[in-house]
Amino acid sequence: MILRRGRRRADGDAGQGTAAPPDDAGTSAAAPATVPAGTPGSGIDPAPGSGGAPGAPPHFGEGPADVLLQRLELTVRRRLDGLLQGDHLGLVPGSGTEAGDSRTYHPGDDVRRMDWPVTARTQVPHVRETIADRELETWAVVDLSASLDFGTGLCDKRDLAIAGLAAVSHLTVRGGNRLGAVVTTGERVDRYPAQAGRPAADRLLRAVVATPRAASGRRGDLAAALETLRRPPRRRGLVVVVSDFLGDTDWERPLRGLGARHELLGIEVVDPRELDLPDVGLLTVVDPESGQTLEVPTGDPRFRARFAEGAAEQRRAIAAGLRRAGAGHLQLRTDRDWLMDVVRFVADRRRAGSGGASR
Repeated sequence: MILRRGRRRADGDAGQGTAAPPDDAGTSAAAPATVPAGTPGSGIDPAPGSGGAPGAPPHFGEGPADVLLQRLELTVRRRLDGLLQGDHLGLVPGSGTEAGDSRTYHPGDDVRRMDWPVTARTQVPHVRETIADRELETWAVVDLSASLDFGTGLCDKRDLAIAGLAAVSHLTVRGGNRLGAVVTTGERVDRYPAQAGRPAADRLLRAVVATPRAASGRRGDLAAALETLRRPPRRRGLVVVVSDFLGDTDWERPLRGLGARHELLGIEVVDPRELDLPDVGLLTVVDPESGQTLEVPTGDPRFRARFAEGAAEQRRAIAAGLRRAGAGHLQLRTDRDWLMDVVRFVADRRRAGSGGASR
């Protein structure tokens, strides 16, 4: 069973659901189950999104973006400040990886850097110099398609995706490092050039917050957004993909192509209702990216078991795809303290001494 992509929105008084039922689920003309607003443990009502709950990012639809981003910056710096030593996330230390000019060979030069085409042409031994990686260029691909306009935990998935981008900016934009972004909603793809400095990163975050939400019935295209980073090729750096990775797995091939040149990090945004369904009776759900409507018999324990099994298989497939692409995998959930997940992930990578995405 493969779950369909998209936020599943319950009709009427049923609140909101998120994941599609198995393909063999039947439909019924019965009315959807009614779940009182705020019922503890129902898991169907949308998150209040106020960002006031401990561990929740701010809800960017409830106040000025500048104020909310400043508050988020203070929170991130307070929690991550001890992990900010070292400006480079993922570049190989040493003399550099970018090819530079050729020069004549001198005794003591590394013979592994012999420039054989120039040597053959001039009949004089030459070595190829390299350009040291002094600065890190980070590109973020942010998926803000309709499936992220949903949340049943402490926040919406869209707000959590923006918070993940903010954490990446605070971890990388130092010492002249540059940050750029490609933002896709399914309706539009916005590109923001890589620029250095905190003011430029703040402008980028404000622009991402102001990105209009995708209209219902428009499917996201993460693969196309990744392709925009492959052509033309860019200097080696770090590529961070922020998405729920639901739907087709056509994103894996362009991601593997990027992995041949860049270090990769995939930030997966998850809501608990995409993993299991509560027992709320017959629930009508709508996929905003396809318009498909189904009635889900959540009162059937066998149905819920099949749903949970299919959801777990889908998450394993996403993790395997990221691993095959050579990307690090950070999962952020709307029902957990997202900053603690970031802290643990960064600390584990530094402790392992990888300095980059796990391979």
